[in-house]
Amino acid sequence: MSSSDQEDHDEDAPLVRDPSPSSSRHPSRASASAVGEVPVSQSLIKAASNVCFSFFVLAVLAVTVVAVTYQPPDPWLQSSAAITTSLARVLPNSSFLQPDDSLLPTGEDFPSPSAAPGAAAAAQRDAADQALTSAGGNATAGTCDPDAPLNCTDPRVLAAVKAFNAKAFFRRSIVFLSYEAPVRGPKPGQCDVAWRFRNRREKSWRRYRDYRRFELTPGDGCALDITKVGKFRSGKNAARPPRPKGPKKPRVAAPPVDAEINDTIPLVGSEAEFRRGKYLYYMRGGDHCKSMNQFIWSFLCGLGEAKFLNRTFVMDLNMCLSGAHTEDGKDVDGKDFRYYFDFEHLKESVSLVEEGNFLKDWRRWDKKKGPGRISVRKVPTYKVTPMQLKRDKSNIIWRQFDGHEPENYWYRVCEGRAAKVIQRPWYAIWKSKRLMNIVTEIAGRMDWDYDGLHVVRGWKAMNKKMYPNLDADTSPDAIVDKVTKLIKPWRNLYIATNEPFYNYFDKLRSHYHVHLLDDYKELWSNTSEWYNKTTAINNGKDVPFDAYMKVIVDTEVFYRSKAKVETFNNLTRDCKDGINTCNL
Repeated sequence: MSSSDQEDHDEDAPLVRDPSPSSSRHPSRASASAVGEVPVSQSLIKAASNVCFSFFVLAVLAVTVVAVTYQPPDPWLQSSAAITTSLARVLPNSSFLQPDDSLLPTGEDFPSPSAAPGAAAAAQRDAADQALTSAGGNATAGTCDPDAPLNCTDPRVLAAVKAFNAKAFFRRSIVFLSYEAPVRGPKPGQCDVAWRFRNRREKSWRRYRDYRRFELTPGDGCALDITKVGKFRSGKNAARPPRPKGPKKPRVAAPPVDAEINDTIPLVGSEAEFRRGKYLYYMRGGDHCKSMNQFIWSFLCGLGEAKFLNRTFVMDLNMCLSGAHTEDGKDVDGKDFRYYFDFEHLKESVSLVEEGNFLKDWRRWDKKKGPGRISVRKVPTYKVTPMQLKRDKSNIIWRQFDGHEPENYWYRVCEGRAAKVIQRPWYAIWKSKRLMNIVTEIAGRMDWDYDGLHVVRGWKAMNKKMYPNLDADTSPDAIVDKVTKLIKPWRNLYIATNEPFYNYFDKLRSHYHVHLLDDYKELWSNTSEWYNKTTAINNGKDVPFDAYMKVIVDTEVFYRSKAKVETFNNLTRDCKDGINTCNL
């Protein structure tokens, strides 16, 4: 062994050498002891790896526990605690308080998970690119004749309309989605053009239709210049596709189908399909004829349980409008769900069947005895939780709400432990498209360029104990003094209010172009499109435009305004929920 090797061996020796005297007498035992010893560095590495692995196991365990136990809040404006405070304000007997004057938000008031965030911008860019391409291609061709009569099928017409719309509506929250082929107007030089659009202020992916009349003249080169544009939906020739010509067919009695709104009632196809299905049936309970807030809260509880149980919900389209939402304060039964909410979107979002057809099929196909009998599980009380029904194999789970109030409220099913399991599908509830078309019409007539004023009076202004300043702060003179400091003069000003006197805001007319809901009564008169469509789903009977419909339209038009002046944020010192509640 060399001297250098000997030095290295001497330096390492203390790490493996047995200090006992016997080691020198037994070389083989010393060698075995040397093999069994582990260097300190390796021991430290092993210990550190064990500690890291322990932390990793603990982290995985913690994440697993959180994932199992955590339930995200319902996506309604604020957190779950805030919902319980604002929407589910319950008395000791679990009955909702008098509803607020504000409109109940629905699923379209918060982002829809199905809406692609960049889709609107992409559609806008594609439309602009197509317009530029069409205009550029025709301009460079140099084959146009400026003296030739205008042909509305000329690609330059659509290119000019797209360019005009992109410029005119750039700052008005309008996103153009698609255009239809221009059609000839009533006079030479006029073309009617229709398109689909949406409003950026709406978080849902709801589309609307507009059609306008354009007057065009030859411009520089081969371009076309637009000299005059009609108002919202003025291009009547582009309103609907022309009907195919041919012999008239005999009229067949059938439910009316709206090309824009498909809210026909889904039917069970066959007996075999009915027997394969799994259904959750809620019998009518104490929520009937309660406020719209309570109805939606309870209805979404039923939909949430059906989704949790992976069952089809049996839905009663018949509603009762509470006296809290009617002008005379009396309950009105026999209202159709489709008057207020978008049934087409609902049935696309969740699995459901209509109660009348369901009960008819049940009676027709159920055999009272023998193997063909449809199995039913009757649940007499809300205290039977959804978790207890999760493994039930019955065709129909029938929840019965026969008790006294508040034991017979639907939303009691989703209280307690079930609140951590049932998620209300807020995304499934949108406002009626028929009503939203009126909103679009009103906003369109102001060219989407207007400011909004929301004035709450009514019973709150009369209750001086809870609202000591509201009546004086919303007097005509006080409103003029406040609004003129917040909104520029001679703007279009839409006033959403529950004030019954039409002339109450006349002093504002000296400063603004004032618009009120009553200025647009023809949009729901007996000659309107809304009237024709609602009577069609009401078996030809008139449908009154009730107070709750007016609240929906009034509030939604206000939401789409640019500058907004609100009662409890700008006009009055009082709190929205009464005295001493501003910080709650």
